[in-house]
Amino acid sequence: MNTLYIVGIGAAAKQTLTAEAADILSECELIVGYTVYIDLIKQQFPQKQYYTSGMTQEKQRVIYAIQQCQKGIKTAIISSGDSGVYGMASLAYELAENIDIEIQVVAGVTACLSGSAVLGAVLSHDFAVISLSDLMTSWELIQKRISLAAQGDFVICFYNPSSKKRKDYLKKACDVILQYQKPETICGIVKNIARKEQQSCIMTLKELREIQTDMFTTVFIGNSQTKVMKGKMVTPRGYTYEK
Repeated sequence: MNTLYIVGIGAAAKQTLTAEAADILSECELIVGYTVYIDLIKQQFPQKQYYTSGMTQEKQRVIYAIQQCQKGIKTAIISSGDSGVYGMASLAYELAENIDIEIQVVAGVTACLSGSAVLGAVLSHDFAVISLSDLMTSWELIQKRISLAAQGDFVICFYNPSSKKRKDYLKKACDVILQYQKPETICGIVKNIARKEQQSCIMTLKELREIQTDMFTTVFIGNSQTKVMKGKMVTPRGYTYEK
């Protein structure tokens, strides 16, 4: 039976690509993906066939990949970060449910992990990952999830914090959190993770509320114990020890 590979390439392909993902892509004949992500890996795999399409054409890409896989062409669909975290893995399973091919998901380093490493040690205790994009989830449900995560004192990581159509969504999200957390809560952002343009900053929740971000920014809201140590954002795990 033919196998369709769903591969997470991390935030910036070469620097964040796992050995397993690199091996799989080296073996595949055809790589399918969103144009921006294909551009990240073309130099690393110049001899491959590529099929690209734009944003919102995810279903079209997966159907094409399934069709090529059925023909016996060794095919991979790529996602940034991890393909199972806001990626293409679930859609591939849905569209191939009644098709006689196997699917193998290859894990990647998602932005909450690589971004936390840039900032310090943000996710050392319980955390929630929430996308602020309302293309597939209603804003009402997103607000509910933010509210419950803030009430539970989770560290919160936001994907897709804003776009041209959603310029004020991060501010709205901060307002929800401010109902349960202090304005001095430590927060951080990382933009263009693992790329030449990478930028990061640590600030308070009050300051974050006024920050402008984009779809390439990952946002971290600390919990009540998160602090700045050695200039980094750290959430203590809770170990007891003598200093």
